[in-house]
Amino acid sequence: MAQQLALSVDFGSGFTDAWSKIAKFIPQFIAFLAILVIGWIVAKAIAKVLDRVLRKVGSERVAERAGMARHLSGSNYDMTGIICKIVYYAILLMVLQLAFGVFGPNPISVMIHSIVAWLPRGIVAVAIVVVAMAIANGVRDIVRNALAGASYGRTVATIAWAFIVALGVIAALGQAGIATAITGPVLIAVLATIAGVLVVGVGGGLILPMRQRWERWLGHAEQESAKLRGNAYQAGRADVLANQPARPTTQAAPGTTPPPPGIDPGRPGDQPS
Repeated sequence: MAQQLALSVDFGSGFTDAWSKIAKFIPQFIAFLAILVIGWIVAKAIAKVLDRVLRKVGSERVAERAGMARHLSGSNYDMTGIICKIVYYAILLMVLQLAFGVFGPNPISVMIHSIVAWLPRGIVAVAIVVVAMAIANGVRDIVRNALAGASYGRTVATIAWAFIVALGVIAALGQAGIATAITGPVLIAVLATIAGVLVVGVGGGLILPMRQRWERWLGHAEQESAKLRGNAYQAGRADVLANQPARPTTQAAPGTTPPPPGIDPGRPGDQPS
């Protein structure tokens, strides 16, 4: 009888604990759902307002200068839409963090917290890439137009574009904290390799070949410069000749013969004797 009574008491206390946990969970779950619904509404409202503001300040012009509009021509979203979607999902992550915080410390809240803490760095990294691409495209257009008459103009413009984009990508990866243990040493190794090749090759056994190449490159550059100067002179001379006013002609009186070319009838010294 004592054992049966003990079992009944233990069963009753376990049943009571279960009901108490359920009663505690229900308000927490209701608060979780309320935070999710309110956060979803706020996220959609902020995304719509941000889309209107970005389009009014000219975000799509920046996208065109950066070359992003051309790459996103076949997509369902433009750059402004992508930015608004990123902000929308970032707000939803914050909402999830708050919602799961209702249940107390848990692994999901910790994971979402780490993601939310990284989001500002990721947004700044994306902004760095966009700005770097805009600057690179501007520099490429300037260099290409400045060296339009030279054969190496397109190559120099492409090299300048690639250099600026590479610097922007490296800066973005460093800001986002992605592969910093790889990109930093790789960049240092590449620069050290280039410097070593220049020091050993140019200052050592490649002096004569490099001298010949430099003479050929400089001679080619001088030819291109002379060609550009000649084109500029011809263009200026054509403009001057085109803008020169025509000399007025005088009509001879009836019954008289016109003066020969080169003689002005208005000047006494030019009258034929």
